[in-house]
Amino acid sequence: MTDPLAEVVTLLQPTAPFSKQVVASAPWAVRRSELGRPFYLVVLEGGCHLRVDAPVVGHGEAQAPDTAPTSGETLTLEVGDFVLLPASQGFATSSLDRLPPGPDETVLTPIEAMAGGARVGNPDGPVDTRLLVGSCEFGAVDASLLVSLLPRWIHVRGDPRLASLVHLLGDEARAQRPGRELITARLLEVLLVEAFRATAQTASTPGLVRGLADARLAQALRAIHEHPETPWTVQALARRAALSRSAFFERFGRVVGMAPQAYLLSWRMALARQMLVRDGQAVAEVAERVGYRSVSAFGVAFTRHVGQPPGRFVRHQRSAAA
Repeated sequence: MTDPLAEVVTLLQPTAPFSKQVVASAPWAVRRSELGRPFYLVVLEGGCHLRVDAPVVGHGEAQAPDTAPTSGETLTLEVGDFVLLPASQGFATSSLDRLPPGPDETVLTPIEAMAGGARVGNPDGPVDTRLLVGSCEFGAVDASLLVSLLPRWIHVRGDPRLASLVHLLGDEARAQRPGRELITARLLEVLLVEAFRATAQTASTPGLVRGLADARLAQALRAIHEHPETPWTVQALARRAALSRSAFFERFGRVVGMAPQAYLLSWRMALARQMLVRDGQAVAEVAERVGYRSVSAFGVAFTRHVGQPPGRFVRHQRSAAA
């Protein structure tokens, strides 16, 4: 049986170029406002607050109506907690005695570099919090499209498997052993799948993870992933989910964060991009494999979704990689 989460993670082509340990002495606060890489954090000692900024929706990113908050949301993290922000977005952390600063607030906490990481807060004060933080990169040409299928954040509490994986990932990323890139890539794939699996029942934001946790919707999602070439209609997918058409449409949009046909199109285009660029398949073959009866129909859909025809897209990607 197809595992949609594993498929998405594999297509994302994750790598882990950076990790460090942060030690902190209260009171402290740190903000990252620029949009950079996806970010993960594990609490090794103590605790902290994490404020995730409201999402910034750009070109090619999907956003469900009435699901995105208008302001940031704050999580309280304890020892053993793991957090992943799949999309690059602004966030702030702070000691437990204060709330994290907002996007427009000034942060004056001193930060000093140290071997393998950073020291935050009073450099002479007692260390009461230790964090392992890191960032990852997604090599997929359509990373933003794939990330739009995932929750805005993943928060897992007290999972020793994740903690072990994070430690292994951080150790491997800092080492200079042979095969480091291959090992870190595989560890990160396992880490991401484990994180999604662990939070499937408690994901608080719409996305593929919440959809797969819904027994009815999971049937429809797996059908899309197993047979993307099938001319799926909302009615046909609703039958897979054993729901009425209207109930399925409303539930899918609320839980997954986009309409069923929008998800189907997103997944088809993600596969098409991989087949065209990484696998080097012909446009006609790709069109058939992702459910289009003619090359022209596929070309129109691809151009509308990606912003350029398939042939030009392939030439541009190959030129950029040269």
